[in-house]
Amino acid sequence: MDDGESPRTTAGSEGSPTPRTYLFTLTDAGGTVPPELGVVRRLVERGHRVTVVADESIADQVRRSGAAHLPATPNPAPELRDWELKSPLSVARATSEYLMTGPAPGQAADTIAAIDAIRPDLVVASSLALGAMIGAEACGVPFDILIPNAYPLPAKGMPPFGAGMSPARGPLGRTRDRLARAASTGLIDRYALAKTNALRAEHGLEPFAHTWDQLGRARRQLVLTSSAFDFPAELPANARYVGPILDDPVWAADETWTPPPGDGRLVVVAMSSTFQDHVDCMQRITDAVGSLPVHGLVTTGPAVEPGAIRAPANVAVVASAPHRLVLPRADLVVTHGGHGTVIKTLAAGVPLVVLHHGRDQADNAVRVTARGAGIAVRRTAPASRIAMAITDVLGDPSYRQSAQRLGEAITRDAESGALVEELERV
Repeated sequence: MDDGESPRTTAGSEGSPTPRTYLFTLTDAGGTVPPELGVVRRLVERGHRVTVVADESIADQVRRSGAAHLPATPNPAPELRDWELKSPLSVARATSEYLMTGPAPGQAADTIAAIDAIRPDLVVASSLALGAMIGAEACGVPFDILIPNAYPLPAKGMPPFGAGMSPARGPLGRTRDRLARAASTGLIDRYALAKTNALRAEHGLEPFAHTWDQLGRARRQLVLTSSAFDFPAELPANARYVGPILDDPVWAADETWTPPPGDGRLVVVAMSSTFQDHVDCMQRITDAVGSLPVHGLVTTGPAVEPGAIRAPANVAVVASAPHRLVLPRADLVVTHGGHGTVIKTLAAGVPLVVLHHGRDQADNAVRVTARGAGIAVRRTAPASRIAMAITDVLGDPSYRQSAQRLGEAITRDAESGALVEELERV
């Protein structure tokens, strides 16, 4: 079926797709799990047969999505402790070992075995699951990749990933980006290219010039965010913005929440779902909220026990609360800048204060500040500086107005159906 055709429909069932078989190979990378399983859930709800190869750590979440689960080969690479990494070299090496080349042989074997067992129409992989892509390619099965954040790969016009930079302006800016793209590609190639090509050779595939070429082989690069949130750039022909997944994670979706009494403004603190050595930062944020005439709600997530945070009288500290209930009542969200929290906050029309820690969080922060929807503060800032930022955002209605404008576009993209349409067009 070519790109111009619509998905097939079952006779006598207007708009219902012919059931297809999908194989997902997903990695447990913390905040990427809820949106990726949101994709799975949408296909299951459309009546498709979905099997997910995934780590045992998320097996229960997979089953709750309605899909069948197949256990993934355990990752032999050392645990990724990215908060300890202090240089681009160390980040590139650890990222390669833990997320890319370390699990790749197991992913390839798991994917090939699952393809033999269920004969999928399409393989869908996490964006760095190189082994799943190689396995699908070796079997001649098309594959898509899921990118649950702003577009991270080298692309003309896109600032370099992880640097928290605004788009380039003028010849010097374009030179900056060109050099940065070459440098970041070279760093990843230094640690991942030889191993990637060795695995490709093992499965009868030709070598690549660059590691990122493997992602270029995807039928679709499905970017799970809004183009209104991301910066404009010249993306490859197979890349598609298909809107964000706004679902709550399984560990928070079933919680109940009661708003605090009174008419005070509500400040929500939502930090990383995985450990980023952020307890001290969370405490300073809590102290800042406690010093202001507001209500505070701090959600620690599964990585931190609520008891690790000392709570002032006007602040409640809980393990989790469903964003779908909390965010519409919030006046401000303070966060580490993870894509899931940022995009859901904006979809609710709520401004942010971002204390970015690492990964893609500086990139998300600059997209917020560039649109006037919030303020970025250093993660090491004292409570007084954080309180000042909260006061500034609450005191200036333009931040909320900008968040609402951006949120309207994000919500439209989330509800557009483009994601399922692309997946069913196979």
